Amino acid sequence: MLKQYPMLRYVLQKAFWYLLTFVVAVAINFTLPRMGENNPVDIIMGKAAQGLSPEEAKLKKEGLLKAFGMAELDDQGNVVYEPEVDEKGQMKTVKVPKLDENGAPVLKTVKVTDADGNPVMEERQAVDAEGNPVFEEKPVLDKKGNPVMVKDPKTKKKVEKIEKIAVMEQVQVERQDTVMIDQVVVKDDPKLASGISQFFVYIGNVFKGDLGLSYSQYPKPVADIIKESVPWTLAIQAPTILLGWIIGNLLGAFAAYKRGIFDKVFFPLAMFLNGIPFFVFGMLLVALFSITLGWFPAMGAYSPDIPELSFNWNCIKSVGFYYVLPFFSVFPILLSGQATGMRSMSIYELGTDYMKYAKWLGLREGKIISYVFRNAMLPQLTGLAQSLGTMVGGALITEMIFSYPGLGMAMLTAIQQNDYATIQGCTLMISTCVLVANFAVDVLIAVFDPRVKAGLQMGGK
Repeated sequence: MLKQYPMLRYVLQKAFWYLLTFVVAVAINFTLPRMGENNPVDIIMGKAAQGLSPEEAKLKKEGLLKAFGMAELDDQGNVVYEPEVDEKGQMKTVKVPKLDENGAPVLKTVKVTDADGNPVMEERQAVDAEGNPVFEEKPVLDKKGNPVMVKDPKTKKKVEKIEKIAVMEQVQVERQDTVMIDQVVVKDDPKLASGISQFFVYIGNVFKGDLGLSYSQYPKPVADIIKESVPWTLAIQAPTILLGWIIGNLLGAFAAYKRGIFDKVFFPLAMFLNGIPFFVFGMLLVALFSITLGWFPAMGAYSPDIPELSFNWNCIKSVGFYYVLPFFSVFPILLSGQATGMRSMSIYELGTDYMKYAKWLGLREGKIISYVFRNAMLPQLTGLAQSLGTMVGGALITEMIFSYPGLGMAMLTAIQQNDYATIQGCTLMISTCVLVANFAVDVLIAVFDPRVKAGLQMGGK
């Protein structure tokens, strides 16, 4: 069915290979922190377990293992602990108190014996079947052994005085004791899930946007750090890349077509700017406009007098004021690079036979420039894809110079603090952006380049 739609087949094939590349990148990201003796949870626990009791540390570690998908769980979702075994391979057990549903120890009544195992006896008042104490009646005797006589209140006759005496018996001593049960001794560390299971959990978390927890800013998720940093990076990179690409290509094509004095001035200037590294140009701008002239601030993204960002005029003005130097430290260099590349491609296109034929036909100058621009632009699309793909991490040096709170500064801070989770989350995002940008450009080239489109229609891949 796809043979009837060559463009759709081409897009699906490209999408498959880019998706496979993304899975490989995720696999590498998963494997690297687990190659050593430590794992992400051990690294976090080394910093987060300070000041916790053993029970609190155990619960925190179980929660982290669940969050990272590293622990093996039972049917109820609880972390599994492996039992300890002795030399014979049998599970070790220990006696522990049995607890009721309220967590209180269960008690039982036991008979007391001495060291030889003989019962310890004591004299105790006898009780009947209902638990009532048993008494017996005996006449009261005087010193001579004769019954003591008293007057009966009812009959007014003298009768023997009777007293009740408790019936005593010898019984074995009893005491209350705690019910003890055998409990299997388990290892201190939970049982880890298999590597395959951990990998699929990790992939699932990645597709859900869960990139783990930062080691240096625990318990802050890496995704939150990226969300806070990426807008600042895009604010510098996106306008400079897009404007530099558009204006640079237009100026490069115009210089190649017009030549003359414009090209003699523009081309050397573009070559000079293209040879200056970003960080050198940025430091020159700081030295001139911040330190010497004092026109613009040297670092930061907005004034320290602003407590938090909001959409009000003072905040927008401050952000724009601090944005000037970072923007112009990147924009001229990107523009000059695109312009020199476009100029070379345009000169090549102007020398082709079809362009000479177009001039002989007397086509309008604007039409000829449009042909030159369209054909020379195709190789430039690849450069645009690379620039767009790496723009979320390409401003590292610029952000370092101006202390701009973008993704580059977040990666630098993570590198300085060995925060592997944040480093890998940032690099995975950069890899994803590169893949998406290259895929988009592959599709655009297939749409705009008639040679690729003709090859697809003829059955090419």
